[in-house]
Amino acid sequence: MELRRPIVSGTFYPSEKSKLSSQLSGLFSQANAKEKFRIVVSPHAGYVYSGLGAAFAIGSLRPAKTFIVLGPNHTGMGQEFSIMPEGVWSTPLGDLEIDSKTAGKIMKAGLAEEDEWAHSSEHSIEVQLPFIQHRFGSPKIVPICIMSEGYSGEFLKKCEALGDFIGALMKEDQETGLVASSDFSHYVHAMSAKRVDMEYIEKIKALDTPGFFFSLKKNRASVCGYGPIAAAMSAARSLGLKSGELISYTNSGDVTKDYSSVVSYAAIGFL
Repeated sequence: MELRRPIVSGTFYPSEKSKLSSQLSGLFSQANAKEKFRIVVSPHAGYVYSGLGAAFAIGSLRPAKTFIVLGPNHTGMGQEFSIMPEGVWSTPLGDLEIDSKTAGKIMKAGLAEEDEWAHSSEHSIEVQLPFIQHRFGSPKIVPICIMSEGYSGEFLKKCEALGDFIGALMKEDQETGLVASSDFSHYVHAMSAKRVDMEYIEKIKALDTPGFFFSLKKNRASVCGYGPIAAAMSAARSLGLKSGELISYTNSGDVTKDYSSVVSYAAIGFL
């Protein structure tokens, strides 16, 4: 069985189980989020920066037996849509088994290719998992890494097709949830980040995938997980959900107190 070991344990989050559990307890306590969503967008930076946003996002999820986790591919390794169809992902809190049945359905539909290499050095999915474990125990996961290389109509159609299929799976199985992992603007002034981010968030809330991609292209955006977000928006539409809700919006300057160059983080749920 394939074992995916953690790669940012000790850097993005504590490598010791007790310290990690303590940090997560504190973050979830601060967020005090209510479980109401089946689909969320959650940030994926170091926990000191984006952990509160992730606690708001994951804390707002309804319990599920399986969580499909979509993350952007920052490394450029592997296929455009890469899935691990079986195996185990390890974190300091323990192991999470891949839901091979659900992963197999996505592969059979031709929406993602089997590719462990794409996941081997990518952090965007990994950092979500301790939050999921702390909140829900040991559900199964389906990790899908998306190579976001541009805002073309062809790429958008692929993201929408994946999202539509996931939405159909979630309609069949009410105990499946979805997490789209993404940070928002990168290394710009906090005021500039908020201005463009709110434009994107309005499109996300309206489930307007073409408008979302248009705004990203117009602003030369630095939102890293726009592929996963677009897929999540399509899944929400497929489920019959009507809109998104901004749960939390923060940036790294809230921690460093330097607002001249920040990374911003949004937690969004779909109703």
